[in-house]
Amino acid sequence: MMKRESLLVLSIALALGACSTTQKAEKQQSAAPIVDAVAGPSGKSASTPPATGGGYLPGDGPGTDAPNLDNIPDAVPKAEPLHRYANRPYTALGKTYTPLQTTGNYKERGIASWYGKKFNGQRTSIGETYNMYEMTAAHPTLPIPSYARVTNVANGKSVIVRINDRGPFLHERIMDLSYAAAYKLGFINTGSAEVEVESIAAGSAPAAGGVETAAVKVEPLTVTPIAPVAAPIPVDTVGSSNGKIFLQLGAFKSAQGAESFLAKMNAELGDSGKQLKLYEKNGLTRVHLGPYANESEARDAASKLASKLGFKPFVSLH
Repeated sequence: MMKRESLLVLSIALALGACSTTQKAEKQQSAAPIVDAVAGPSGKSASTPPATGGGYLPGDGPGTDAPNLDNIPDAVPKAEPLHRYANRPYTALGKTYTPLQTTGNYKERGIASWYGKKFNGQRTSIGETYNMYEMTAAHPTLPIPSYARVTNVANGKSVIVRINDRGPFLHERIMDLSYAAAYKLGFINTGSAEVEVESIAAGSAPAAGGVETAAVKVEPLTVTPIAPVAAPIPVDTVGSSNGKIFLQLGAFKSAQGAESFLAKMNAELGDSGKQLKLYEKNGLTRVHLGPYANESEARDAASKLASKLGFKPFVSLH
């Protein structure tokens, strides 16, 4: 009898122990894997991520000879004259933006992305050369040039960047960061992150519209390859296209702003089978897509692009 009771107690103890072990295993298996925000799921450094990283557009991502991004310092805020043309109201993708004229009074939380090799060496909205390994950013309305602190809400990492370009204009993002800035914030592999952007007041800068000064000279890193500056983009004028039909995506008072926007649209719409062109009329440089065989084809294309762009482009004949 005692043996039977002992065996029964032992059986129950073993069953409970097995159950406990099973529950622990199930808990371990159901727990989400911890992914390093910088290294990514593979555990490899984000300075050399896989070519198919989730955050990369086709043909984008880091160069093969990227510098040590951990050693790149934040931008240092200083008072700079605002660019004469890049701080005027402008229209892009059917929406009108009115840039701020003062620094230090803007704070917003939203989604930020980054732009890399596809734009490296292209002109920014103030005519400087974009360098993906510098601490810079593009913003629709912050004064340019100016400075902002950007904090990744998910991990608390924070950097200071110099705003020297306009954008982003798609997907409800509030900022596009340089490759280096996104790396230091820890979202290279994810492509985007929720951030908090706070403008930094760096002394008093003259209001836009004053005498335009030369762009601030930024010394490149000795190990940083800079892509050659692209040749000037040809601009069509009234009558030069012999009555061809296009779709208008944006209109800018600044030719440099139009060129910067054109580069972004090439990345977004490069597979459309149509050409993106600059067209000047009535003092505005416009970004047009086409040409189309007739107005009906253009209207059909505008309807299809509406869901992707968030607005319906309008037909333009020139």
